[in-house]
Amino acid sequence: MTTTRDTSVVAFLRQIPFLEQLPYADLHELALLCQSEQIQRNSAIYSKGDISNHLFVLLRGSVKVCSFSEDGREIIKEMLSPIALFGDLGLVGEKERQENAFSMQDEVQLLRIPIDAFRKLIRRHPNLSMDIVDWLGTRLRRAEARLEALMFKDARERIIDFLKDSAENQGKKIGFELLIKHSMTQQDIANYTGTSRQTVTSVLNELRKSNLIYFNRRSILIRDLERLV
Repeated sequence: MTTTRDTSVVAFLRQIPFLEQLPYADLHELALLCQSEQIQRNSAIYSKGDISNHLFVLLRGSVKVCSFSEDGREIIKEMLSPIALFGDLGLVGEKERQENAFSMQDEVQLLRIPIDAFRKLIRRHPNLSMDIVDWLGTRLRRAEARLEALMFKDARERIIDFLKDSAENQGKKIGFELLIKHSMTQQDIANYTGTSRQTVTSVLNELRKSNLIYFNRRSILIRDLERLV
């Protein structure tokens, strides 16, 4: 018997690019094995060394995927918003987590999917493997672009790149402006861009003084994306 909950989960799964064309019956079977979770701010979703036996879909809120240096400094690799799939390296052979994932705000809602159930779906639909490879390739290219930015761009350029990417991926158009609603601290932005909180504060204040952005604790308004250089 199909429940309202199952139908909702299937609808969320269809928003993952490489699952959208799969038959309803297969997605419903997967939905039955998914666990829905709601967690609060700064909760660990998984930690380095955990067994990689689940992947996750972010339904509501925001999540950061990060590592820690030997001196305890946080390095943010990704900041995710709905609908995002993460914790997926178990699909390509990861046995233990090599990174950490934390919620960034209250009432973060997730779907937890068993890796074995997902692999069964792949065996049933072999073409899905290539779609996943393409998807992982896109993520790898994005990671390489960030690495190049860390190597070849200065702190101000990296912070502006972050603002542009956030505007293009999460921004809501309001007239000619773009509004980014977020749950990031300036320290989060620093940990993502490989800068310091003081540098982030300085660059944001400079851009606000130039009337290119406006920001508060919960949002950033990009007034003119083309002039943001």
